[in-house]
Amino acid sequence: MGTDRASARSVVFAPLDPHSRAETVVRRLSDAITFGLLADAEQLPSESDLAAQFGVSRVTVREALVSLRHKNLLETRRGRGGGSFVRAPADSSLRARLSELSLPSLRDSTDHYVAIAGAAARLAALRATPEDVKRIEDAASGPLHRVERTFHLDVAAAAQSARLAREEVRFGAELGTLLWSPVIQPDPATCDPRDEHRAITAAIADGDGDLARRLTEEHIERAAERLVNLHLTLVEP
Repeated sequence: MGTDRASARSVVFAPLDPHSRAETVVRRLSDAITFGLLADAEQLPSESDLAAQFGVSRVTVREALVSLRHKNLLETRRGRGGGSFVRAPADSSLRARLSELSLPSLRDSTDHYVAIAGAAARLAALRATPEDVKRIEDAASGPLHRVERTFHLDVAAAAQSARLAREEVRFGAELGTLLWSPVIQPDPATCDPRDEHRAITAAIADGDGDLARRLTEEHIERAAERLVNLHLTLVEP
């Protein structure tokens, strides 16, 4: 990532692995739509611009956009001012996706993410500039599910590790839309995720890598517990 640290949105549109295909474009854009990084009714860049940003052919992008339209995540408008526009998904689609997962797979994926996000937070505390910290702080506004995704993407970007940033995006492709879904609301009597974000950000600003990592791991473990509990209610006979 070098000195040009990516914001959450630029991580979304980062070039894909050379072996990626249209389904990878579909997954990345669908997760960005679900998280709210791409807002409802927002117009996507043109096919040629998307192809350049992802590092794939226009044919691959066109195939991905067709798939997203079939999933009702995009709509196409013709004529002047036309193009591909975002359609935010309903909660029911997220619940259906969660119910298809096995509990062991769910736990394994969340354990993996705890390790990824914790490592990114520790490195961010060691490497983040004041500008990085401000960008992380600025991620605090908006709906919580959108704040969560943007926050963790910005922390990963501040870690200055291209591999960790890619892993953060890959996790979003596997489970992140569920973990930070608006379907799962934390109990305000037991925790406030925004307060947890502020504590993590303060640790990063202070350069305390061990604290940033521990707070991040605890934050995600609490979210994972909420997700597991919802999963159990969906799959119980």
